[in-house]
Amino acid sequence: MALPLLPGNSFNRNVGKEKFHKSQHWGFCNNVRMLVSEDKPGIGGELLFGQKIKPKYSVFPEGMGSDSPSWVAFDKQVLSFDAYLEDEVPDKRQENYRIRRYKIYFYLEDDTIQVNEPALKNSGLPQGTSIRRHRISLPPPDEDQFYTVYHFNVGTDVVFYGRTFKIYDCDTFTKNFLKKIGVKVNPPRQCPEDPYLKLRRETLDCVEPLCPYESFDTLKQFLNYDRKVLRFFCLWDDSGSMFGDRRELILRYFLSDDTIEIKEALPRNSGRDPVTVFLKRGKLPKYGPPGVYQPGQLADQTVLNMYGGYSVNRVYRYLLDKCKLEKLEQEFYKDSDLSIGTTINVWGRKVLLCDCDKFTKTYYKTKYGIENFTSISCKAPSPPKIERKFPPYTGFGSEEDSLRSCIGLMPTPHQRDFKKFMEKDSYGNISNRLRFFAKLITQKCADMERLFIISYFLSDDAISVFEPIERNSGFTGGMFLKRSRVKKPGQEVFKSELSEYIKAEELYIGAKVNVNGYMFLLLNADEYTLKYMEENSDKFPFSNIELALQKVKEEESKSRELKQVFTAADCMHTKMVDYNTFRDIMMTLTVGRLTDQELITIARHYQVPEDPCPDILMAQVHEQLKKNGFENFERLIATCVYQDREKKKVLPSKDIRRLCKSARLPLTDDLLASLLSRFEDSEKQINYESFFCALNWRVNPMPELEAVSPNKERCEEEWLGMPSPIPAKCINYLKLLKDVFGLEEE
Repeated sequence: MALPLLPGNSFNRNVGKEKFHKSQHWGFCNNVRMLVSEDKPGIGGELLFGQKIKPKYSVFPEGMGSDSPSWVAFDKQVLSFDAYLEDEVPDKRQENYRIRRYKIYFYLEDDTIQVNEPALKNSGLPQGTSIRRHRISLPPPDEDQFYTVYHFNVGTDVVFYGRTFKIYDCDTFTKNFLKKIGVKVNPPRQCPEDPYLKLRRETLDCVEPLCPYESFDTLKQFLNYDRKVLRFFCLWDDSGSMFGDRRELILRYFLSDDTIEIKEALPRNSGRDPVTVFLKRGKLPKYGPPGVYQPGQLADQTVLNMYGGYSVNRVYRYLLDKCKLEKLEQEFYKDSDLSIGTTINVWGRKVLLCDCDKFTKTYYKTKYGIENFTSISCKAPSPPKIERKFPPYTGFGSEEDSLRSCIGLMPTPHQRDFKKFMEKDSYGNISNRLRFFAKLITQKCADMERLFIISYFLSDDAISVFEPIERNSGFTGGMFLKRSRVKKPGQEVFKSELSEYIKAEELYIGAKVNVNGYMFLLLNADEYTLKYMEENSDKFPFSNIELALQKVKEEESKSRELKQVFTAADCMHTKMVDYNTFRDIMMTLTVGRLTDQELITIARHYQVPEDPCPDILMAQVHEQLKKNGFENFERLIATCVYQDREKKKVLPSKDIRRLCKSARLPLTDDLLASLLSRFEDSEKQINYESFFCALNWRVNPMPELEAVSPNKERCEEEWLGMPSPIPAKCINYLKLLKDVFGLEEE
């Protein structure tokens, strides 16, 4: 019965034990049996409550406390010992015992042991794991205990299940660990040699075998390079033979067995039958075709037939010819023989290696250190262009139609430049037509006063000539030349080449044009023509303002004189002169170096802006609305207000267009599109109130258009016999002098 917990009765967990057990005793630490000592007792010579007993000698390495669990302290730490075992071999003359080597692994985390036997070639014994990993008990009479780390040392014997293992060495980690726990490691011992293996080795070294063994091991190469293929792009030039040509090939070199396969890369519509392979997979000899060999000449091994006598039990013996006297050596292509630019022999065909893929480049760069992989073009050089000669023009039909009958058996019509026609055809208010006023250059007095309108169509480079009708002139007028292309003069009629026609670049004011034998002088052009030529000054150099001013600048020595002349002509000191005066002064200064086109370009650039003319587009719209009596503008505005849900007073342009179409507004599509584009903003929105108020011809009337005909007036006193209108009314000469010569106003 235990005493109550009263003063003087301290709790002692060692009550009933002997003093021997209190001072020192055998304990277990980390599954190791060792002598441990007790800590100093407390008051009265007894251990305090909760005081632990610590071992005197710790098996933990330095820096690892005893409080840590063993499976954490020694995780993945294994002691390795080399041992051998003398195994008896009964009933065998060649050997009485056999030396078998083992590896003993001691796992520190749980004191388990594993025994492995390294594999020995041709031993005929089961090898590998001899004893699986587990804790092994000591031999009798201590079978109730297990092996610990202190039972292992170099030179000691351990018994596992009745088999004695003699430890003769250990690794470096094992030695260091044993030293840390206080175990003195013995020096390594010599492992005895197996007598049978020693006898076998001495026999093989002293006796040369009569039948030498030749190894043809290709398994290693196959395992290392299986599915690794070098690919080259090749060219076989067979154009030198009859009906031969250049053929592109693809060569594949298989690294697993040094074989080569070639396939042909057939282009589309080549006319050749597609074949599976050009050369089936196999080793490619360097000097092929080698010829015809007898059966058995090409073999890896040469077998000699040994004579066995005439006995009844005749023995057939065979022997390999190690001298290889009759063996034929063949050289095959290897990977070291292939590179870009190399010509190989493919059974008598010279094949050039032109390029390779990315894997092949990496392989040669890694193995052989090759850096240069400059490819060679496999494409054949373009054949010389043979000029095709056509028969001369026969005079029937057009030259293009006659030429089409010579190109093919089935004549086809000539196809004009459809893209140019669509881009330069007239649409809307853009005519894409250059119109010039011209007169005939002739010695006939009756024809000198005749005026013509020459139209050049940009869509098909055609020219038409029209003579304005003038009453009591003695000439009918009308169409002088219908729309057609005009050939340049001086060309042979019956020739094989196509004729050259007049281009738009050859037309400018002041130029002389020969139209089918009639010589015309171009006097003036309309506003669209002048503007088009100035916008495309790269094609029309006489409309380039910079080039024209450069010619004027070359007369810099006359700048002062020029200014005085302009000042004298400007009597009212308005800093501007009329066009006729400006033309006379500039022509006198440059002495004919400026053409009429260049002079007009300068005049248009420095002209004084006139009063704004009435809106032509809106006047046309009002005229159409008046003719049809359309006045439903209030109803259209009310409809727009109803559709304007957000009350922003704007609607999309497409909605306004649809509304105008539904109300049957008497305007053409082109005129309506131009009108909508004028009123729409950047977001394609239109203020419908301002739009329909502008269309209301009763509330906002526009002045009527005056039709001006080119043959209506002559203005000889102003325009020297040329038809109006003049290109510019007044020119600011002071701005011209400042830009060209840098002269300021005095």
